[in-house]
Amino acid sequence: MSFQSFNFHSAIMDGVQSLGYIEPTPIQRKAIPPILQGNDLIGLAQTGTGKTAAFVLPMLQRLIKRPRASVRALIISPTRELADQTCEVCNKLGNRTGLHSAAIYGGVSMDHQINKLRNGVEIIVACPGRLLDHLYKGTIDLSKLEVLVLDEADRMFDMGFLPDIRNILRCILQKRQTLIFSATMPDDIRRLVKEILNNPVTVQIGRIAPADTVSHALYPVKQHLKKGLLIQLLHRVKTDSVLIFTRTKHRAKRLAEQLYKAGHKATSLQGNLTQYQRRDALDGFRNGSFKVLVATDIAARGIDVLSISHVINYDMPQSADDYNHRIGRTGRVNKNGQAFSFVTNADAKIVKSLKNIIKKPMEHCALEGFNYDTPKPKSIANSYQR
Repeated sequence: MSFQSFNFHSAIMDGVQSLGYIEPTPIQRKAIPPILQGNDLIGLAQTGTGKTAAFVLPMLQRLIKRPRASVRALIISPTRELADQTCEVCNKLGNRTGLHSAAIYGGVSMDHQINKLRNGVEIIVACPGRLLDHLYKGTIDLSKLEVLVLDEADRMFDMGFLPDIRNILRCILQKRQTLIFSATMPDDIRRLVKEILNNPVTVQIGRIAPADTVSHALYPVKQHLKKGLLIQLLHRVKTDSVLIFTRTKHRAKRLAEQLYKAGHKATSLQGNLTQYQRRDALDGFRNGSFKVLVATDIAARGIDVLSISHVINYDMPQSADDYNHRIGRTGRVNKNGQAFSFVTNADAKIVKSLKNIIKKPMEHCALEGFNYDTPKPKSIANSYQR
């Protein structure tokens, strides 16, 4: 099957070819036809499956045929990074269509966004909070909206955006096509689906477990030895780019600084950064200026970098779903990836649950030559808990 079989407008096919797309991914094959037919849709797929193009392409096909210069499509994203990346996909795929897109999120000048909106955009990719600011100010008009997309809905709800989503929906009175994409279907999303979707088509790709292209290794270690183990591991393992997850913003910042001092091209992505600092960190990670990115779960949501060779759980996640979201950043588009997890005695429960859903070995590893019996210095007795 090729993209030609969807009968997209020639201007859209130019965008497809310019990005080097050859064959649709499974989520694209299943989702694009019902969306083109105007159906509401629930798309269940992990990060890295091609879901963005699965809704952007049929959206462009719908919008290119009708009057322009008003907001006719709205994509709501949980993070600024994902909003930026989705807007970039819209612009690249729609480069020859004459359709215009804008990313709307907090942390940057609202006046700049207003000026861009005044120039006329058909597609808005927005984070909930800043979108509501514009709606209340009257600088965004959704009265002509035809397509609404809730992207990564499960993470959006995890981040507490459900009240904002409901307030946004109250501003959309007319009939429209609604698409929800999510990796999982928690109860909050199921209830919302019943409220706002009309006879939706459901498409699901893959299973809850991470991709088969990812290998999993557990490194049992005491909490105070994690930093030393990580530094030695990074020196010994051949990597392209590494995404490291920590539980707190403070630890992400501190660990990135320590890795940098140890000779690694490292930076952090966490909530205490300004929007410009976040963008610099992410752009540097994408272009290879930084080989190591240390991030928290929320800050890392929406990272779309195909060359990530390793994901390291410096701190284990709270749930199996969070593990899947993290590990979904590597082993993408049929590339092999590796996941290393530093586990302490406190992580026994999450490790047990992971072994139940990952249908492949999770090897227990020990780094040769590393002293796992080094005692904890009294001066840092409490520092690692921050």
